[in-house]
Amino acid sequence: MELKPTMLQERIAALDILRGVSLVGILLVNMFAFYLPMPHIDLASWFTAPSDIVWQQNLDIYVQGSFYPLFAMLFGYGLAMQWQKAQSRAQNFYTLGLRRLAILFAFGVIHAVLIWWGDILMMYAFCGVFLVLLLRLRPIWLISIAFIINGLMQAVMLFALGFLTVNGEVDNYLNIVAVENAITAYGTGSWGDALLQRLTDLSVQAGIGMWFMALFTILPYMLVGAAASKWQLVERAKEQKWLWLTLAIAGLAIGIAVKSLPIMFTRTYLFDYLKVYIGGPVLSVGYAAVIVLLCLAPVVPKLLRPFANIGRMSLTMYIMQSIIGTCLFYQFGFGWYGKVSVATGVLIATGIIIVQMIIAEIWLSKWKQGPLEALWRKLIYRQKVKMH
Repeated sequence: MELKPTMLQERIAALDILRGVSLVGILLVNMFAFYLPMPHIDLASWFTAPSDIVWQQNLDIYVQGSFYPLFAMLFGYGLAMQWQKAQSRAQNFYTLGLRRLAILFAFGVIHAVLIWWGDILMMYAFCGVFLVLLLRLRPIWLISIAFIINGLMQAVMLFALGFLTVNGEVDNYLNIVAVENAITAYGTGSWGDALLQRLTDLSVQAGIGMWFMALFTILPYMLVGAAASKWQLVERAKEQKWLWLTLAIAGLAIGIAVKSLPIMFTRTYLFDYLKVYIGGPVLSVGYAAVIVLLCLAPVVPKLLRPFANIGRMSLTMYIMQSIIGTCLFYQFGFGWYGKVSVATGVLIATGIIIVQMIIAEIWLSKWKQGPLEALWRKLIYRQKVKMH
């Protein structure tokens, strides 16, 4: 018997809503990279206008670094669900799972080279391979390995920084040449100029060190998600509501407090480190717990259906965000690169999400899955997957 794609009736509303909310947070963060010379600047020291500084600081606390961990956990949750389904049917998941990741990686390469350098699909597919190899383990082992891997990285990083460096103020070094090259290519250049600059930025985004770091950051979140899936924490949220309530309160309180340290006090390497690698993931757990708890009320999934819709089409919507973003800001499009405030960027992101919600509602009223999702599944299962 061959594996089959997940049918509509098997979907869990809370997971789709979480994916949709994650896409909103990811877009808010990615907006900076669409209209600013990232990754060649220090975002926290880039802005000079008071309103821009306030908006950036709020995004830094409540959004930055808190949605890619959530999306990684959801990725692990979904992959583990597919593995468990295969096990229940006595089917071999590994060939299919690795094929799924290989195709996702190919999508990421196309996205990164032809559309936007800040792709996350390649990293997720890369880490997913290691997750697939570990899916046989019990949930407690998955959790333990996640904490060991991430804890090892934390220890090494803190040791490498050293006591004086960790407690020293951040050096706001700026690579002027790289910044000017990016502004010229994206802000005034042709599509070809943007392509060459995109390859340069991609060499930074997808450098050897980034692949190595992904195993100590993204992979642990996937392992946590896989463990939660095996425990069926979302499916059994009603009977586990005290656990989710604890995670919500602790995640929000600790996450926001830690992420606020560089803003409330003198910005140091230590506070920056804690903000990114402790505060961000902890807050993501808090956000997930709040949404899972809200979804226990029957009316909430209906109210949050627009988020669920874009969550069901997450691959299509993610790529679409990059296409819209580059068309709005690059010179071959509307040419808004470097010409918008942070508040305007948030407003544009909100507009993009609203448009995507409308598109998803219309599309899913006729088809069961997004176009890229249908193509992905067709390539995975090597058979025609009906969209209706």
